[in-house]
Amino acid sequence: MPMNEPIITIAITALLFAITVPPYLKKVRSKETKARNKFRELKITGLHEATTMHPHIDAMQCIGCGTCVSACPEGEVLGLIDGKSTLIHGAKCIGHGMCAEACPVGAIQMMMAKPGRSADLPTLNEHFETNVPGMYIVGELGGLGLIKNAVTQGKTVVEFIASRAVPTSAQYDVAIVGAGPAGLAAGLMALKQKMKYIILEQSDIGGTVLQYPRSKVVLTSPVELPLWGKLKFTEVTKEKLLDTWNQILVKTALKIRTGEKVTGITPGPEGFTICTSNGEYTAGSVVLALGRRGTPRKLGVPGEDLSKVAYRLVDAASYQHSHILVVGGGDSAIEAAVGLATQKNNTVTLSYRKGEFSRIKERNRLHIEEQVAKKKITLVYNSEVREIRPDTVLLETADGTQVLPNAFVFIFAGGEMPNEFLKKIGIQMQTQTIQ
Repeated sequence: MPMNEPIITIAITALLFAITVPPYLKKVRSKETKARNKFRELKITGLHEATTMHPHIDAMQCIGCGTCVSACPEGEVLGLIDGKSTLIHGAKCIGHGMCAEACPVGAIQMMMAKPGRSADLPTLNEHFETNVPGMYIVGELGGLGLIKNAVTQGKTVVEFIASRAVPTSAQYDVAIVGAGPAGLAAGLMALKQKMKYIILEQSDIGGTVLQYPRSKVVLTSPVELPLWGKLKFTEVTKEKLLDTWNQILVKTALKIRTGEKVTGITPGPEGFTICTSNGEYTAGSVVLALGRRGTPRKLGVPGEDLSKVAYRLVDAASYQHSHILVVGGGDSAIEAAVGLATQKNNTVTLSYRKGEFSRIKERNRLHIEEQVAKKKITLVYNSEVREIRPDTVLLETADGTQVLPNAFVFIFAGGEMPNEFLKKIGIQMQTQTIQ
C-alpha cells in the first residue's frame, strides 16, 4: 500500500493541473487576444496614443502580473500583450496613477505626452509656485489632470498663500484664473480663509469639465471641498458634477466672474496687475488653473453651451445607439467620426464647411471613404451648424437647412493652447520627452 502512495500523489497532482492550468492559460490567451484586437482597432483612430499624463511601462521590469490592468478605474487603458503590460487606449487615460501604485515591481512611471513626443510643462517647486514669485499653477496645466488631484492642489496652494500673506495695497489677496475643479477648490479655500479673492473664467463655470470628452467623470475616491464637505461619488456624469458645482456655489455664495478672459499678467512691487477683456485688477498672488487643453475654438451658435457638446473624444465606446454630429475637416474630426461609426447602432454625420478635405493623413482619408461607402458615416461638405437643440441640430447645407436628430455633438475647429500665454507672462517651461 505504501508503494502506491507516490502514484496516487502524482495522479492527484496531474488531475489538479489538468483542472486548473489549461483553463487558466485559455483565459489568459483570450484576454491577450482581446487586448491585441482592441489595440489594433484603436490604432485606426489614433486613440492608442496618449496625449497627456499616462503610464510608461518598463518592459524589462514588467513581470506581466496584470495588477495594473485591474487597478485602472477607467478600464481598457492597459492590457497584457506578449506577457507584458501595454498601453492599449492611451487617449482614455487621465492620469489616475493607480496602475503605478499597484505595480509590485515598480515598472510603471506616470509621464506626460505620448511615446516619442515631448511635452512642455511649467517649472514648479514643491508649493506649485512658478519661477515668477507669487504665481502658482494647479491642476491639469501643471501635469495632473485628475479631478481629485486638481482639487487637492487648489486647496493646498491657497492655504500656503494665506500662511505667508503680507498686507499690500492690491485689491485682492489672490486672483484665481479658471473655474474648473482646481479653480473652484482654490476659491472655496480663499473664502474659508476670509481672503479677498477674485475668480476669472473666460467661459462658464466648470472649466474643462464642460468640455469633458466622455460621458462619465471618474474621481477615483471621494474628495473634500472647503465649506461644502465630501464629494462622495467616485463615478458620475459630467451633468451631475456640474449640477453639484452649482449647488456648491449657491450654498457658499462663491463669486465667479464668467465670460472674462485674462489677456496679461504683470508683476509689480506689491503683487500683480491682471489685464482682462473687461478691465484691470491687482492681486498679491495669482493662481493659474487654466487647464491644459487650451481654449477650443467655438462655433458661436445657439445651443453650443449644452452639455451634449464636446471638443474632444477619447472614449468612443461610451457612445452607442445614438445620433451623433461631428464638425470639422482635420485628422481629429475624421478619427472621431470613424471611431464613433464603429460603435453599436450609431448614426454619425460629419459636417465640413469646405468642399473637400486637405492636409489629412492618407490613412484617415481611406478610413473615412470606407465608412462612407458602408453608409456608417454621412459626409456633408459645404455645411455649417446653425443651431444646436436638446434633441436636434440645424445644419445649413447647399440644399438648404436640414434638421437632424441628435444626442451628441463633437466640434473640432482648432483652438488656442495655453503655452504661449504662459511664456508671455514670464513662466519658464521644461520639455519632457517620452521614449
